[in-house]
Amino acid sequence: MPVLDRSELEASPLADLHAIADQVGLEGFRRMRKAALINAILGEDAPEPGEPESGGEDEAEESPAPRRRRPRRSPAAATAEADDRDEEASERPARRGRSRGGRSTSTSSSSPGGERAPRPSETAEDSDGARTAEGDVEVLGNGSAFLRVDPPEPSDNDVYISAAQVRRCELVTGDRVGGPVRTPRRSERYPSLIRIDTINGASADAVSDGSRYEDLPVAWPSERLALDAEDPTLKAIEWLAPIGLGSRAVIVGASQSGKTETLRRMLECLRTREDLEISLALTGARPEEIAQWGEGAVQPAAALSFAASSEAQGQAIERVLDAAKRVASRGGNALVLIDSLEHLGPHVARKALAAARNLHEGGSLTLIATSPEPLGGETTVIALDRALTSSGREPIIDLTASGTLRPELLVGEDGAKAIAKARATALEDQS
Repeated sequence: MPVLDRSELEASPLADLHAIADQVGLEGFRRMRKAALINAILGEDAPEPGEPESGGEDEAEESPAPRRRRPRRSPAAATAEADDRDEEASERPARRGRSRGGRSTSTSSSSPGGERAPRPSETAEDSDGARTAEGDVEVLGNGSAFLRVDPPEPSDNDVYISAAQVRRCELVTGDRVGGPVRTPRRSERYPSLIRIDTINGASADAVSDGSRYEDLPVAWPSERLALDAEDPTLKAIEWLAPIGLGSRAVIVGASQSGKTETLRRMLECLRTREDLEISLALTGARPEEIAQWGEGAVQPAAALSFAASSEAQGQAIERVLDAAKRVASRGGNALVLIDSLEHLGPHVARKALAAARNLHEGGSLTLIATSPEPLGGETTVIALDRALTSSGREPIIDLTASGTLRPELLVGEDGAKAIAKARATALEDQS
């Protein structure tokens, strides 16, 4: 199990702390208040066995003690104890969360007799008799998650995953996890995951103990991202300004030069690739553009209009990129498309661009974004010519201002020579 952090324990519900205490063999933990329980888990000033603290709502689950006369409590003490109970209840979702599309869901799986109908991935029992569950993760907006036993649809058999577990194991939507579960307690609707044993078929400890994404060795992009399009502009991009897995590509040009439309066409070509985890983020967009993007096959993971603050837009981009980094660090290929970097602060935009990389003997994070001009640090710059766009001529790429670093790794030596020759011819035509 990863090293426990005090801040994560303090942010965890009382039920999760009880599960951790049970795992480490702590005695009498159900009679401790939250602060004392955290100290005991961390081995700091744990209470003596004969001096339990009252107030835990699970006290009734312990063996009944001899009845004793209880001291009279002041109204303030009674209120404090009620607040302790409410704290745990407030950290649990009382009702079904929202689905990916934002609609409230309350799907029932009860049979006419009142008993739950079995699901294809219903929880089972392990060799020790404990209930176990395996399913796909769906992370909610508040940081907690559900293990969907019958993905992608929600069901009453789903298992709650605390925000602390999501952070500790760096879970993202789509991860497949498994582990033991406990039945719901009072004020809880769903069973809860006690711990995460496996993530995408691997040990959770092995996944969580991996190196930081920023510390993983990187290499130049060496696998070309084929567009296979009949569109003249996309053909020109594919062979004259190629993009590879792990590229930092920026489509640049003046207003109305066709940046957003080019990005949309690229997404349409790439969306069917099964080896790519694709995310789309819109920042500073017009409401009409957000609606148009929403009609496509890939729904935006973040969509903020120009009315949103730069801070909110930066946070949205960071969340999308964090999820993509986890995909890449686990050996997958993530593709993030951003329209546009223009409305982010310069530092935030460069930080977003720097997230893309080709991990050596690992996965990749490819970023394709639109911007009025290059930021610096790109491996591919695709410059569009507004004059060509406005006149309806294609391709609309400005070859003299476009280019890819180390193109020979993507298109071979002959392809790199062809790019250099085409650029030289374009320069001669301009002179």
